[in-house]
This record gives sequence, structure tokens and C-alpha cells, in this order.
Amino acid sequence: MAWDTLLAAQAQPTPFMRHAYLAALHASGCAVASTGWAPRFVTVTRHGALVAAAPAYLKTHSYGEYVFDWAWADAYHRHGLRYYPKLLVAVPFTPVPGSRLLATDAAARGALLQGLQAVAAHEKASGLHVLFHPEAESGAVADAAGLVRQGVQFHWQQQAVAPWPDFEAFLASLAREKRKKIQQERRRVAEAGVTFTAHRGHEISDELWRFFHGCYTGTYRLHHSKPYLNLEFFRAMGRAMPAHWLLFVARRGGDGGTPIAASLVALDEARGAAFGRYWGATEYIPCLHFEACYYQPLAWCLANGYTRFEGGAQGEHKMARGLMPAPTRSAHWLAHPEFNRAVADYLAQEGEGIAAYIDELHEHSPFRHPGA
Repeated sequence: MAWDTLLAAQAQPTPFMRHAYLAALHASGCAVASTGWAPRFVTVTRHGALVAAAPAYLKTHSYGEYVFDWAWADAYHRHGLRYYPKLLVAVPFTPVPGSRLLATDAAARGALLQGLQAVAAHEKASGLHVLFHPEAESGAVADAAGLVRQGVQFHWQQQAVAPWPDFEAFLASLAREKRKKIQQERRRVAEAGVTFTAHRGHEISDELWRFFHGCYTGTYRLHHSKPYLNLEFFRAMGRAMPAHWLLFVARRGGDGGTPIAASLVALDEARGAAFGRYWGATEYIPCLHFEACYYQPLAWCLANGYTRFEGGAQGEHKMARGLMPAPTRSAHWLAHPEFNRAVADYLAQEGEGIAAYIDELHEHSPFRHPGA
């Protein structure tokens, strides 16, 4: 497919930008106009060939984005102005950094950005926002959007020199108190009689997808919120992109025991990257979340030669488990000149704070100092 061919040629492609992933969000009714995600995809062709494309949505709210602009919307409202709709270039409900403005060359990317600006003007959108784009796109995005916003996530990265051969070696690289805490957490789960099975691709049966979805929706209920994704979406992923999914199932009573929790990880085998996505449990067991969402995936990555594990949005607690701070980027343009200037001033101050925050986090690295 032309979209996926174009994606594969980008600086930082991810499975979440594949045509099948984006199409499933629409076909399942998860990212559609009635949920506040009206698709307005923009493509550029040259001599009949696709040379640029971007997943754009006309948004009537700011849910499911993970780059928070609620304060901007509130400021618009207090001044009698309309913030929604806005035009958003992003993967719905997926805060995974990666290529957003797919293009064969700079000219095609420039035409794509002009097209996005034209859509924003036609829809009378308050602005244009590009979320979680890679550094390689920063220049082009900044030229069009103007306002750059920084964020931070927590990612695990395999060592380039003397890579860890297994989880025990990785654990040994951590400071003593961090290592002991992880060992204690894993022991509590084992002593509760919980074991894990891992299921990849077509090994994830419909029964397991249904069990996982029940766990996933239960997590949202615990937080008194509504889940973004439905069972049909996950079933579509099992059919269209099986190689990109890995499901950990926690069980009581061994491999054939009763399932009590599940953690879903997305895979990019070509680039050796794994992405923690969703989890849930049918009962509370202390430390089960850490085992299902961090220790099992990290052990699997090390055993299978994967070099990066992204733990999702936010969460300083991930640092204690070996996931280190990684900067993220988004770009914004607001049609209202005065608000655009005010937000620019705010983002400049916020950016200084984020940079200082990342520096401070690195000072509290969980890894042993040389010679310790």
C-alpha cells in the first residue's frame, strides 16, 4: 500500500502510523466525528504517486491527546472565543513519538503543511497542532506551526557497549536499593502464586482478546473514566497486524491457570522497539502492575534482542525501573495573533522548566555509579 511504503521511508516510522492501524480506529468507531475525532487526512500526489500524507483530525475536545492544552481552551472561553474545533495531526489515543508528516522530500512536506493550513482555514479551526513528531521533522513543523512545546517520557534503552544479556544482568546494573526493591516486588507477585504466559501474533486468540479488553476497560472504570478503544478495534489489530502485538497474561496456578491480568505491548521487530500500551487486572495483587507492565516486557525484550522499550506517557516511577527520561516534541499554531504570542511566551518558560527537570532527573539515575 502506498501509505505504508511512504511511512517506511521516514526517519522514525512506528506501527501506529500504519494504514491498517489508523483505518481500524475509524472502522471500529473509536476515532470518528461522533467521538470528537473527525478525520481530515491530507495527502499530496505528484504525477499520480503519493508523495506526502498526514493523519489529521478536526477535534471538538482535547481528550486522548496526552499533550495538554485545556488551559488554552479555558482562556479562549473566558475571552468569549471559540477554541474548538482545532486541527490535530496525531495518532489518536497513542502518545508514541514518531514520524507524522510523511513525505518523500522537503518540497512534498512543504506542500503537505500548506494543505494542512488550508484545511484549518476552511474548517475555521482555532489552530493547527502536530503531536509527538520526531526531531527530523522539527524544522519543517516549526516553520509552519511556529510554537514548539517540549515534554518528557520514560524509555528503556539497551546499552550500546557491553549490552545486558538478560534481565538479571540489567538488574545488576542498578543501584543496590533500586535492585532490592525490584526483587522484593517480583517476589511478592511470585509468592501470590502468579505466573505469566506470553502470546504473540496469532497466538492471541479471540478469547484472549476478549479477556484483555475486559481488563483494559476495568482499568478505566477504576479511574472513573470511559475507555477510548473497543473490542472491535483490538480484534481488527489481531487480524490486520498480528506480528505487532505481544500479550502478557498473568495466571493463578501455572500456564493453564486462571487468567487474572493482562498487559498489551506493541512491537516493531524491524527496529527492535517495543511499546507498552494497556493493562488491567480482575483482582488486586500488590506489585502486579509493575511485573506485568515493566519487568515481564523488559525481560522479554532482553531475551529477544529488542533494544528499546517505551513505557508510555508520564510516570517518574518508571525511572526506578530503569526507564530514563526522553524528551518529546509537539508544535502548535494558533490563528488568533494575541493568543499565539501569549502561548509562545508561556511555552518558552515551560520549555526552560522541562529542560531543568530532565537534567534533575538524570542526576537521580537508578544505575550504579562506576566502581560502586
